[in-house]
Amino acid sequence: MTQVQVLESEVGDGVMTLTLNRPGKLNAIDNALAQALLDALDAAAADSGVRAVRVRGHGKAFCAGRDVDAPPTERDLELVQAVAASLVRLDKPVLFAVHGWTIGGGLEWMLNADIAIAATTSRFRFPEASLGVFVTGGLSATLPAYAGLARAKALTLLGEEFSAEQALAWGLVWKVVAPEELEAVSVELARRLAALQPAVVRQFKRVFNQVGLASFDAAQRLENEAQRSLG
Repeated sequence: MTQVQVLESEVGDGVMTLTLNRPGKLNAIDNALAQALLDALDAAAADSGVRAVRVRGHGKAFCAGRDVDAPPTERDLELVQAVAASLVRLDKPVLFAVHGWTIGGGLEWMLNADIAIAATTSRFRFPEASLGVFVTGGLSATLPAYAGLARAKALTLLGEEFSAEQALAWGLVWKVVAPEELEAVSVELARRLAALQPAVVRQFKRVFNQVGLASFDAAQRLENEAQRSLG
């Protein structure tokens, strides 16, 4: 029996497209998916032919967060944090194209991207507090930076669902499009990013992240401590 790949990867026009491929689980994050994504980002970093990365999900949802069917382990935390750091530190632009449920760890990863666009069908939520666990992905740095501290606290503590239009208004996504337009629009934007001079993109990403996400490393360290204290 051929093993189904949990992450599909293809490169064209300078863009590496990574597709989360656990549709039966709504692309929920397990160790295999996180490791595959981390390996793909390492490959993108090493490949001079890749000038932009586009991340999308296969099936009815982008990502339903962590796969709760598997008991949490220390390795889960290490991998999800490593992917987040890789998305932020990659010296090439990263675009996320999301649809359907984008919650928990999947939403945290989306906020590690440089640009995110969402289908009008997208629904977002941070369920961690209600599950008795802490957030990851440097969210304690990214969410306040994009949405403000008061809103970040309310979104994470209350865990209320919010829409693509709200995500747009709060600065969490760049653009909202019809579901049937998501693929074409995300491809076009990724190609535009790939057409930029790599050295220019590298400096823009480095400086903006050093200034706007100066506390990212500290956020991940504190998140790890909080997660372990609750475990």
